[in-house]
Amino acid sequence: MKMPRLLDLTVVMVLLVCVAPSLPLVSGDTGQRVSMTLVRGAAALGAFCLDGSLPAYHLDKGFGAGSNNWLLQFEGGGWCNDMASCVDRSKTRRGSTRFMSKTAVFTGILSNNASLNPDFYNWNKVRLRYCDGASFAGDTQIRNGASMLYFRGQRIWKAIILDLLPKGLAKARRALLTGCSAGGLSTFLHCDSFTSYLPRTANVKCMSDAGFFLDAIDVASNRTMRSFYTKLVSLQGVQKNLDPNCTRAFYPEPSLCFFPQYALRFIRTPMFILNSAYDVFQFHHGLVPPSADRTGRWNRCKLNVTACNPHQLDALQGFRTDMLGALMNFVRNSTRGGMFINPCFDHCQSALQETWLSPTSPRIHNKTIARTVGDWYFGRRKEVKEIGCSYPCDKTCHNLIPASTTTDSLGNLEI
Repeated sequence: MKMPRLLDLTVVMVLLVCVAPSLPLVSGDTGQRVSMTLVRGAAALGAFCLDGSLPAYHLDKGFGAGSNNWLLQFEGGGWCNDMASCVDRSKTRRGSTRFMSKTAVFTGILSNNASLNPDFYNWNKVRLRYCDGASFAGDTQIRNGASMLYFRGQRIWKAIILDLLPKGLAKARRALLTGCSAGGLSTFLHCDSFTSYLPRTANVKCMSDAGFFLDAIDVASNRTMRSFYTKLVSLQGVQKNLDPNCTRAFYPEPSLCFFPQYALRFIRTPMFILNSAYDVFQFHHGLVPPSADRTGRWNRCKLNVTACNPHQLDALQGFRTDMLGALMNFVRNSTRGGMFINPCFDHCQSALQETWLSPTSPRIHNKTIARTVGDWYFGRRKEVKEIGCSYPCDKTCHNLIPASTTTDSLGNLEI
């Protein structure tokens, strides 16, 4: 197996929406296959994937009491922050609808099975396909030889919303915007925008899954993620689409507002944060990027946390402490916010049935993720902020460290 190009974080970071399409789903349920819809009107808005193809989504229509309720899920898939990596990405399903599967399997929070998704099963559910490389936030284009590379994530977001409004979204009574990984980051970036498109009477909330990326100091004392995001924001023209209140507050480093920990206090719409305190993607590429571990001292620990030495475990516990510290203001002062921060070595837990709701799904205080999110959205409990204990106390975790890690044809890491 060749060394993943992404592992330097100077090229491209790519991550699938969830870690385990190959894992068995509970009760023999294989999920519903939902067809892709191309956004035909996107071209008029200049909304294109990296390669110039039309953007797309998958819509599963709601029914019964959920007919006027909407759940939109941003797809994840990492980012690209320089021309070479973005050109490579444009030739894959991460940058072009031409290479995407024309159907998507809806499981977890997208399931239409009442026993597997009791609070949202009959809602209109939409999966927004990700093909821009900047969490649906860029807005520029750059000529690449004889062709054009389109960084139009912000316009893709708008085009999809405008396509959905006449299909019933304009009359939504309840709505939830969510996403996983880079899509979870998109949720922070577009939460208030989503609210602005919907009726004032609608109950609108947002939930980020594995999108709370930290401005972490890695084990070599570098800010690898900050450097990566700074280049991304510059290349893809993201700055003008960041919250202006945030960019003014963090002048002269507006790219910091791409980090949820800095943008969070400016979001007005109620937000739920679902994250692992030991997020496996951030562990591998934020805390211990290969650029900070040239000799491979962390290799065994990355593959199996039980192989970590005491010094490495201290670093992991420090990462958890930093995450909880970044969330402390939200914990103390957000009266409408919710939270589920567990100690699982995992990444993305709402789209996979095993972790969303199953007999063996993760729990905090004996509450599943699905129940906790539902309690928060529908106001069934006054305070819905669950923080799990530190590793290794929790016995409900799946700890999906990359036993399922593979590399694609470009050598980009996929989990």
